[in-house]
Amino acid sequence: MSKEQKNVALYMRYSSNNQREESIEAQHRICEDFCNKNGYKIVEIYIDKAISGTSDKRPQFQKMIKDSELDKFSLIICHKLDRFSRNKYDSALYKKKLKNNGVRVVSVTENLDDTPESVILESVIEGMAEYYSRNLAREVMKGLNENAYKCKHNGGYPPLGYNVKEDKTYIINESEAEAVELIFNMFLNDYTSGQMIAKLNSLGYKTKKGSLWTKNSLTSIVRNEKYTGTYIYNRCTSKDSNGHRNNHKNKSDEKIIRIEGGMPQIIDKELFEKVQEKLKHRKKTVQSSTKTTYLLSGLIKCSCGSSMHGNIRRAKRKTLNGVISKPEYISYRCGCRKNKSSIVCKNPEIRKEYLEDFVLYELEKNILEKETLSALLNNLNENLAKEREKINLNKTKYLKELKEIDKKHQNIINAIMNGMDQTYFKDALEKLSEEKDVINKKIALLSSTSYSEDISLSSLENHLKNLKTFILERNYPEIKTFIKNFVKEIIVSNEGVEVIFTPFFNFSKNFTEIQISRCKKRLDLYTPLKRCFTPNHYNNFFVQEVL
Repeated sequence: MSKEQKNVALYMRYSSNNQREESIEAQHRICEDFCNKNGYKIVEIYIDKAISGTSDKRPQFQKMIKDSELDKFSLIICHKLDRFSRNKYDSALYKKKLKNNGVRVVSVTENLDDTPESVILESVIEGMAEYYSRNLAREVMKGLNENAYKCKHNGGYPPLGYNVKEDKTYIINESEAEAVELIFNMFLNDYTSGQMIAKLNSLGYKTKKGSLWTKNSLTSIVRNEKYTGTYIYNRCTSKDSNGHRNNHKNKSDEKIIRIEGGMPQIIDKELFEKVQEKLKHRKKTVQSSTKTTYLLSGLIKCSCGSSMHGNIRRAKRKTLNGVISKPEYISYRCGCRKNKSSIVCKNPEIRKEYLEDFVLYELEKNILEKETLSALLNNLNENLAKEREKINLNKTKYLKELKEIDKKHQNIINAIMNGMDQTYFKDALEKLSEEKDVINKKIALLSSTSYSEDISLSSLENHLKNLKTFILERNYPEIKTFIKNFVKEIIVSNEGVEVIFTPFFNFSKNFTEIQISRCKKRLDLYTPLKRCFTPNHYNNFFVQEVL
């Protein structure tokens, strides 16, 4: 491709701290003039607005790198190299990727070529850009620290319960402060997260961003020491090399700016400390409760579309003599309802033992029973027979193609023996040889595919005998290793439960999926565990087979 025919892409960027969107127009004008002078054709334009060049987390930049694989352009034109990147490592990494795709980065204002001197100069320019960026960040941090020592707001949303005055100092937002006090008191009085969320939403309180409450938004409030009147800044650790920040990990105490009485107090310190002790206790309780085995974890979906997770709570009741704890209530609970509220999802939790008992009963009595296994086995063997027939047809087709290739090959040999120039047939012979190799590989692949003969009922029962034993003994750890091979999905709604079984006979991988669905109403689950099942019990059940 000649110089006049080169397709190029423009990349432009401005950061949010000391540039404006007008700088994009200037960059575009300069880059366009450069392309016109050199006869380049602009085929793509990528623009990242208000994004720093110190990170590669730039949508248009990443799209440009991806598009470079499509051979759309051979050059990327930038106003200056610091528009491409202000990080030496990122610059080198992405330039290498572009080079592998046959694309080069060109700066309009920094006239660099492929000479050794230009390589050195480019490295110096990129180093200066990174120095400028880091130095600017250091100067910005100095200004933010000065604001912090004066107990001023340093950007972002202020905590719930506070507003920011024109001089950037904090004042109390009375209506929001009521919500903060309510949250701390509810936490101290052993309200569950769901109860707290329900009460806050029912009273019309919203988060600082005006959204409904979640479990995480409650936790962030009860952990925030600012409500005691202590101004805190520079607490969280800096971003890592990938640009990620862990807001739960603190810097060392000497780096944190902490000023007692630096902002208006909403919660007294005694209440705050009591709540922190409660948090520690809850954390220990959660850690100890993880020993519970949830047989159906990862398989249960709420009818609202969210996953359902294991949940443990200990109900309490107040008596004249004090508080008495009831036994633990272990259940599966909708993640959406748990983290948000019953306003979003009205599907209540379901007792763990009831749901698991129902699934195991159906698995044992219906899926693993001889009559059901016979039906499944017939279906499985029919599918295996179809697969074997398909393989034989393909083999026959490929063998026929091989005969045609051998016939053409022999015709060429005969022509050469009759005096035709051998070089004339060279390409044709090579092509026939390649086609023959491809077909032989296809035949070998079909031959290596393990499609067993018909499976007997006795071999299937022998394969599943351990599972039946584990179910009878309620050996949950062992059952858990089997269960995902037999249960595809469990859908829990307000009305009932649907279990979709997909028996995978893993000693034979080649079969069409069969689905068997079993349904039960919620109220029928809550009968005593020694339930009496009758034939009428299954009137509402249905079987669905996908062939």
